[in-house]
Amino acid sequence: MCRHLAWLGAPRSLSALLLDPGHGLLRQSWQPRRQRHGTVNADGWGVGWWSPARAEPARWRSPRPMWADASLLSVAPHVSATCVVAAVRSATTGMPADETACAPFARGRWLLSHNGRVDRAVLPAAAWPAAESVCDSAVLASWLLEDPADLAARIRTAGAADPGARLNVLLADGERLLATTWGDTLSLLVAPGGVVLASEPYDDDPSWRDVPDRVLVTVAPDGVTLEPLDVP
Repeated sequence: MCRHLAWLGAPRSLSALLLDPGHGLLRQSWQPRRQRHGTVNADGWGVGWWSPARAEPARWRSPRPMWADASLLSVAPHVSATCVVAAVRSATTGMPADETACAPFARGRWLLSHNGRVDRAVLPAAAWPAAESVCDSAVLASWLLEDPADLAARIRTAGAADPGARLNVLLADGERLLATTWGDTLSLLVAPGGVVLASEPYDDDPSWRDVPDRVLVTVAPDGVTLEPLDVP
């Protein structure tokens, strides 16, 4: 469906996170190793990060394949941040393929990326007006970003309403990361200087850990916690 990644820790360049690893998001845009749904992620990409300049994150999104964006390859080594969220997209059939449909989606200090699919009909009608796109991921993001503290309960609600949904999401506010596993893959790396959450490992470091399904992951400066999602 999609591949995404988040970083929290010491400043890292966008290039070091997305482009330089042997199986980073750039490689995953055409040759993912663990993707169960779809074969390439050529329907756009996006990246967001925080800087001391302002509370809201910066975003850079494009409907083109990541490998086709020469500007990203040029600029990425020069942009560093302590918190980053990025994604490459494989669009759900019938969904729009423009920039507004590319993660990460934003509200206030928060960014959100969704790896999966969900029936938009099960999501509250109130989420639609604030959604950045009519695609399923954007409507889901609009609803989840109404109250990130209620993330676990809302994921369970959406999963119960659409048993076929895949609800892996990444959220960040510049100071912490939240992630869920619900029907797709997620890996965790505690690296020198910080923590990476990613749909799949971007290299062959043996320190990567696979996160079990139906888990809420919280990454904060004081550590990483995993909690079951399928228990009310």
